[in-house]
Amino acid sequence: MPITESCPLPTDLPPVSLPKYVEEEGRQQQCRQLTSLSPTEKDCHTQASEAITMPAVLNLDPCPLPTDLPPVSLPKYLQEECLTQERRQLIASLPTEKGWVANHLHQYQGFWHTTRQLLAVLTCQNQFQAQDTDILLVTTPKSGTTWLKAIVFALMNRVQYPNPEVKHPLLAENPHVLVPFLELELYIDNRVADFTTFTSPRLFGTHLPLVSLPDSVKNSACKLVYLCRNPKDTFVSLWHFTNKLRTKDMGENSLEETFDKFCRGVCLYGPFWDHVLEYWKESLKKPERVLFLKYEEIKEQPKVQLVRLAQFLGCPFSAQEETNGVVDEILKLCSFDTLSNLEVNKTGKLVSGEEYKAFFRRGEVGDAKNHLTPQMMEKLDQITQDKLHDSGLIF
Repeated sequence: MPITESCPLPTDLPPVSLPKYVEEEGRQQQCRQLTSLSPTEKDCHTQASEAITMPAVLNLDPCPLPTDLPPVSLPKYLQEECLTQERRQLIASLPTEKGWVANHLHQYQGFWHTTRQLLAVLTCQNQFQAQDTDILLVTTPKSGTTWLKAIVFALMNRVQYPNPEVKHPLLAENPHVLVPFLELELYIDNRVADFTTFTSPRLFGTHLPLVSLPDSVKNSACKLVYLCRNPKDTFVSLWHFTNKLRTKDMGENSLEETFDKFCRGVCLYGPFWDHVLEYWKESLKKPERVLFLKYEEIKEQPKVQLVRLAQFLGCPFSAQEETNGVVDEILKLCSFDTLSNLEVNKTGKLVSGEEYKAFFRRGEVGDAKNHLTPQMMEKLDQITQDKLHDSGLIF
């Protein structure tokens, strides 16, 4: 009598060592995918019972799910280093929520970081030694960071590169390479930062909130240029950006889910309003050390803000430079259209895996209205009013 065999699942899948980052979502998702592609335990028994009419003497075992999953290639920005026992205990003690890209966000000193970034923040705080001539470009994520880096780099190097259209570093390198992040590059993955190639004044970028800056920065005379953006446009830009960083297997985050997190302050280096308010108050107390800029103001009056920036950094434009159009040349070189259309920014990527083109989307003011409902817009306006009440800061 013909007997239909049970349907065994494949046993020759290649072994894999998955990073801890994907042990939760990645492994579970792949198991679900494999299960959906393969006959289930019930399917196997149903097929066997339909084919067998004799007493059940062949005790068929359930179809086991494979224990070895196919290899997964993660970009470096999603990988995590091994944790020391001390840091593992620290992270375990912190408030934790589901992340926008990485698995988790941890609240440290009142602000939220991914596991990988938090470790870099700790290393940066312990090791970075600021110099009085250093310049730190501080931003909330997706508030014009790339633009600010390009502008300040061109401004500070205008004597060395007098003709922006010929052999200027910004034509061949992404601004994030020319002005590296402290915690996101120089100290990421437990690196030992090498400053031997830096010349004075040293230029750095950072998203660190004021409270988390290294003590050497707080105790030095170095200057901080702070740039922020309307929270509605900031959120929409951050939502688009983080979805670009998610792998295909992850899918996209919904606008509604991330909006709720942003409003609760659970986002990279959030809460947004606390981050902005700290630096706003510091700029009022120490205007010689902290220059507070708004993205919208630079878009509206680029020449005025660039001249203001040059004066703050101690390298004001001469009358001859202004007459010769140096200000206009810098603004043209650093414009969204110029930077986004450079070949290097279309095809290159950071060593950590983020594609340069992910840093360029639209660069417009008021784009949020094309994505948010009137109710969402109203809610963000209300939160902004409540958070910044009586501070003198408005958006």
